[in-house]
Amino acid sequence: MKIDKALEEEIQAIGDDHMMSSYDTPLREDAFNLSDDEKIASIKKDVANIMHTLGLDMTDDSLKGTPNRVAKMFVKEIFGGLHPERKPKASTFDNKYKYNEMLVEKNITVYSTCEHHLLPIVGRAHIAYISNGTVVGLSKMNRVVDYYAKRPQVQERLTIQVVKELQKVLGTDDVACVIDAKHLCVNSRGIRDIESSTVTAEFGGKFKNEKTRLEFLDYIKLDTKF
Repeated sequence: MKIDKALEEEIQAIGDDHMMSSYDTPLREDAFNLSDDEKIASIKKDVANIMHTLGLDMTDDSLKGTPNRVAKMFVKEIFGGLHPERKPKASTFDNKYKYNEMLVEKNITVYSTCEHHLLPIVGRAHIAYISNGTVVGLSKMNRVVDYYAKRPQVQERLTIQVVKELQKVLGTDDVACVIDAKHLCVNSRGIRDIESSTVTAEFGGKFKNEKTRLEFLDYIKLDTKF
């Protein structure tokens, strides 16, 4: 991923000024009263009704299984991150090797769903933290991104949720996240601009310092070759 000077300045500005009223996904108190199977059965009927209303022949071999497939996909896959029981357990370890510099996990795949049009968000997340005595397994950062991405989202909230969760797990404010993603609600409908992408950033603790932040952004610019 290449970041030019203009984009670098944009990311810095977001880190300083980005505000949200809440970073919690809006859920009702009874969100988990129904089992997964009960939700699938209900959603299946709703999808079938939508398809019927659109005029599709639901007896066709290609279409008749679609309501069940979509319902299972919603509950078990693309919105599976709504259920707290699916939250990844992030084991931490003592930083016995005394690594006190920045650790960066970059190019984490993001597959999410825009909550405004229920269309895909596809991109990359880049995470960094500075240990205060605790480290976390590298794959756990990917799993945290995947968990919060698997729900109806706005990219700003997703970015903040990733940082807040890792701050809690690691016991430090020194966590940062940048996400660069394409939104199909922009790319495939409306303005239909297939080239544009959205960049969001959340900087905590030492990453609010310009020097530390620029170091993180320089790591992101590095090409990883094998």
